[in-house]
Amino acid sequence: MKIGIVGLPNVGKSTMFNSITNAGAECANYPFCTIEPNVGVVPVPDERLDVLTKMYKAEKTTHAIVEFVDIAGLVKGASKGEGLGNKFLAHIREVDAIAQVVRCFENPNIVHVDGNIDPLRDIETINLELIFADIETVDKRLDKAKKMLKSDKKYQSEIDCLERIKKHLEEEKPVRTMTFNEEEKEIIREIMFLTAKPVLYICNVSEEQLADVEKDENVKKVKEYAKSENTIAIPLCAKIEEELTGLEEDDRAEMLEALGLKESGLDKVIKESYSLLGLMSFLTAGEPEVRAWTIKKGTKAPVAAGKIHSDIQRGFIKAEIVSYNDLIREGSMAAAREKGLVRSEGKEYIMQEGDIALFKFNV
Repeated sequence: MKIGIVGLPNVGKSTMFNSITNAGAECANYPFCTIEPNVGVVPVPDERLDVLTKMYKAEKTTHAIVEFVDIAGLVKGASKGEGLGNKFLAHIREVDAIAQVVRCFENPNIVHVDGNIDPLRDIETINLELIFADIETVDKRLDKAKKMLKSDKKYQSEIDCLERIKKHLEEEKPVRTMTFNEEEKEIIREIMFLTAKPVLYICNVSEEQLADVEKDENVKKVKEYAKSENTIAIPLCAKIEEELTGLEEDDRAEMLEALGLKESGLDKVIKESYSLLGLMSFLTAGEPEVRAWTIKKGTKAPVAAGKIHSDIQRGFIKAEIVSYNDLIREGSMAAAREKGLVRSEGKEYIMQEGDIALFKFNV
């Protein structure tokens, strides 16, 4: 699963990407420093795995992962090919969700592409370019569907859906704020609209702002905007996050405590990105390995088993399930079993976040 990090030039995208992945992407004070997208694969922070590793004395610990893609900065007119517009839009089309970095800090030494700081204008610039690109996509698809309608009446439902989408886009609203029936969802999935992708907003603030970030006017504006789209905005200081990633675990914890933070902003971004995609983890635990497996929310037990190996899904008999909280409270699988907390679940069982599973199957 890929999350695209987007934003205008000089908002701190590459600094944040460096922090997330420790990948050392080039970072400079001029537009289009990032041309080809940098890609980094990062583990999803999960304290449960550390606890289980100690409990089982596991030889190996494997986290769930999210892939982040640092995409070139965008400018007005990208949908018409301005700047690196066409490349930018092509790279966004390939990701599953968008993390939009919004500059909320003042710094005369870092040039803003529009001359001054205005986070809502910046969000609007990016969203409008994606909307314009989607309108162009709708028009092409509508032309094709109308031609096909002459020989096949089934295209009428697609035309109706596309015309509704076009009207919504022309009101400068993204596709993700619309509701669709199952047939329409299939149309959306196939077309891959840019504005249908889920988004979270990242407010890049200065170290001074971080001390009282919830009262910061720019951050409040972005949070309100995010709320109107039924998503979230996460404030962080990309420069501090970059410093944190270079520290040893103890020094990192000490710095977070000094800053009055329970976790780094990037840990929150990674967790929320995972959630944004409708993903969750189930766990497997034993002496060889403790591991988090990524599945979509609502996944049934046999499909989850297939994540481990297709043979397990094919020969699925049942799943032995214990919740992480129950296991930790009881202290061992044997104690949890004695209390009747280890359940036997069949093919219709829907996996829950934090389930620890052992699958039984025929070879």
